[in-house]
Amino acid sequence: MKRFILLMVINLGLLSISSASAQKFDNLAKTPPMGWNSWNKFACNIDENTIKGVADAMVSSGLRDAGYVYLNLDDCWHGSRDANGFITADSTKFPSGIKALADYVHSKGLKIGIYSDAGRQTCGGRPGSLGHEYQDALTYAKWGIDYLKYDWCNTENVNPKGAYTLMRDALHAAGRPIVFSMCEWGQSKPWTWAKDVGHLWRTTGDIYNCFDCIDDHGSWKAFGVMQILAMQDTLRKYAGPGHWNDPDMLEVGNGQKVNQDRAHFTMWCMLAAPLILGNDIRTMSKETAGIILNKEVVALDQDTLGLQGLNFETKDSVQVWLKPLAGGDWAFCLLNATTKDISFPIDWQHYNFTDKEVSGRSTDFDRIKYRIRNLWTKKNEGATSSNKTVNVPSQDVVLYRLTPVKK
Repeated sequence: MKRFILLMVINLGLLSISSASAQKFDNLAKTPPMGWNSWNKFACNIDENTIKGVADAMVSSGLRDAGYVYLNLDDCWHGSRDANGFITADSTKFPSGIKALADYVHSKGLKIGIYSDAGRQTCGGRPGSLGHEYQDALTYAKWGIDYLKYDWCNTENVNPKGAYTLMRDALHAAGRPIVFSMCEWGQSKPWTWAKDVGHLWRTTGDIYNCFDCIDDHGSWKAFGVMQILAMQDTLRKYAGPGHWNDPDMLEVGNGQKVNQDRAHFTMWCMLAAPLILGNDIRTMSKETAGIILNKEVVALDQDTLGLQGLNFETKDSVQVWLKPLAGGDWAFCLLNATTKDISFPIDWQHYNFTDKEVSGRSTDFDRIKYRIRNLWTKKNEGATSSNKTVNVPSQDVVLYRLTPVKK
């Protein structure tokens, strides 16, 4: 009992210090985080051996070297709280404990993430962090955690801004730099207030493994790729280095068609979204690997300018997206969400455009000639001095990187 009282005194002391000086950790997530999360494929069916196998595969597949460095446990790793209120791991699933697992992940040159919830319980019914924020943050620091996904189930009468700020303060007080991923589903419009609280925040409800549909559960809905994409475009001014809009994890490799996966991955890169894989990378196909390991496409997402793309227009059922890139380059993407191939004429002068809302950058097609690089065929296709007509396959994309031609 004395030990418990002492711990509470320490927590209160940390709380009083943090209220005056706490902040989120700087110099993290300067580009959108890349990694893997257990939920989309495994849900609650995770254990120590599975996670170690994924860590091994992240190295052997080349994912780590491509930038996918965060290996994140989602819900259901938890055991109970001990007599003093500290969280423990499920001893059956993780008999060696999370610290040993973190050491293994770190030995592979990776970083490890963990999951909790701002409410009484997690979405999977495990202990949440409500009332234990400082204890949990201290535990994560002790274990060597690098990333925290913080969910929003069982949060009746909890204020989101207060809850997420409290956990931010707790993480800062614990002293270990941890990427803070806010999973509040966009309900309180966190993009308007969370720049100084989290490194990324969910903008919608959960993704559903479907290209263009809604999974309606009555009291809540999960959304397909196209539904989530439609919710992002008005949010671009809120994203940037260290503070990203998060349209949820990737479903690439979980059973959709290759063209749909390619379109899904492309649009997340155009959005400068976190690239958090959700497939079983231990057994992924060559087609899936070819998508998520396309370094030229990943480079659009990881561009140091750190800007989210925009939907310039929808014409003849094709969405035209533009994204300003570092060094004067632009990404130019045609997305065909329909079930038929579309022949699409490109008149470059039509896309003379100044991004007044965010970057101030102009395409200047009337005075700049760009070299055209097709990032999926990995072929050069001439220059913007000539108009062209391209075939945009059904539920697929044509993706170009445009680079100014030096005179």
